[in-house]
Amino acid sequence: MRPTLNALCMAALIALCNSPTLAASDAERIRALEAQLEQQKAMLEQQQRMLQSMEEELRRLKSGTAPAPREDGTDPVIAEITEPEAEHRPGVSFEESVDGTLSAKIYGFAQADAIYDFKRVDPDWNDTLRVTTIPTRSGTYGDDGEVVFGVRQSRLGISGNYGPDITFLLEAELFGVGGDEGQTTPRLRHAWATYRNFGMGQYWSNFMDADVFPNTIDYWGPTGMVFYRNQQARYTIALEEDEFSISLEDPGTALTVGRFRDLGFCDLPEPPPDCGSIESSLGDLFQAHNDLPDLALRYRNNGDFGHYQVAGIARKLGFEARGSGDSDEEYGWGINASTVLNTFGNDKLKLQLVYGEGIGNYMNDGGVDIAPDSADLASASAETVPLLGIVAYYDHYWNARWSTSLGWTMTDLDTSAGQADSEFETGQLASINLLHYPADNVLMGTEFGWGQREDVGGNTGSDYRIQFTLKVGFDSGNFILR
Repeated sequence: MRPTLNALCMAALIALCNSPTLAASDAERIRALEAQLEQQKAMLEQQQRMLQSMEEELRRLKSGTAPAPREDGTDPVIAEITEPEAEHRPGVSFEESVDGTLSAKIYGFAQADAIYDFKRVDPDWNDTLRVTTIPTRSGTYGDDGEVVFGVRQSRLGISGNYGPDITFLLEAELFGVGGDEGQTTPRLRHAWATYRNFGMGQYWSNFMDADVFPNTIDYWGPTGMVFYRNQQARYTIALEEDEFSISLEDPGTALTVGRFRDLGFCDLPEPPPDCGSIESSLGDLFQAHNDLPDLALRYRNNGDFGHYQVAGIARKLGFEARGSGDSDEEYGWGINASTVLNTFGNDKLKLQLVYGEGIGNYMNDGGVDIAPDSADLASASAETVPLLGIVAYYDHYWNARWSTSLGWTMTDLDTSAGQADSEFETGQLASINLLHYPADNVLMGTEFGWGQREDVGGNTGSDYRIQFTLKVGFDSGNFILR
């Protein structure tokens, strides 16, 4: 095959030299020929890598041996299944390509989950163990014990680049939230584009460290983790192997009127004259009012040890009363410190500690930003809610075909005096699994999870479940689009 490709390359060059459309000057002709030559070389190198990979895979299959480790020391089977986000960092090309060439790939996986829930959670969330959906009153969602089958984690995406300066990522899954809670329906995960160091769209928040997410199969994951896909504009500065980035992000406010939610307008200290004719409650009166974006800064240090990351965020949290024009604001802030440490072989220790005030909607679960500061309606104002989040997980790889992830996570809110007794205060989650990779791009395994919720009033509820998953991934590999 190699002589044929060389002949095609030479033919293309000869045709190019004889083309009447070439630039008149020798200098322009040389530049054009060099660009075409580099492009042909790149295509030849790509073909050679593909042939070499196919030959190695054929030899491996004939001999019955496991695939060789990648250059970075990680196992290719494990990396393909457990690191779907690693290649999608802002400001970094997904694949090397020459200028003027559009390179892309289609990837994703089909995933099926079978779950036995020993207790019950909110039925709109029974595909996952999200601690805020655990009831604190027995029988809220029916008798204990439920079987759940789902495919909502399945995912499809396309990523690519146009030369070394332009990248794009578009990705969706089937886990409906918001108005589609409980539904198997397409949900946008990422819509992200970068030009050189500048990126814009929907992507992981700059306040977040996506690599801290453990190698688990439950969908929602650690309750105490900063986990937020947010609309934003970001600028990233490469510092050799490290990076610094700054972002302006969509500023949504998670607010609660607490124990006053069900009161009527006639209960206000200065009720309106027609309060008796107003059917809505005080819970319908207040809404978020955001006129400034959130500001997030992040520094990441990468090395042979793994990486550590420190991120900070500053927020203006506005709110207003509908119809009256009354508005006010509070100010939030947060610090998120995280690390992923390479320990033995492919093993990784994943740690995160986050603390702040008014950062609830950036958390994976259970956050609120502002709440009433008093149980007395006549004197109540608003205050930011302090929050602490912890993640501690260990991913262990027994060999190229088996792995286990073990860990614990917690979210704890320093709730205000005006919050309702039934509102969320503390959540914990612990899990352990045994995962098997019987073939390239195939994962199957079992996971046991335990979760607990505690309300402001002191009521607690717990749940534990077993999940079995079969996941088959696919990746078209890089292909050239002209």
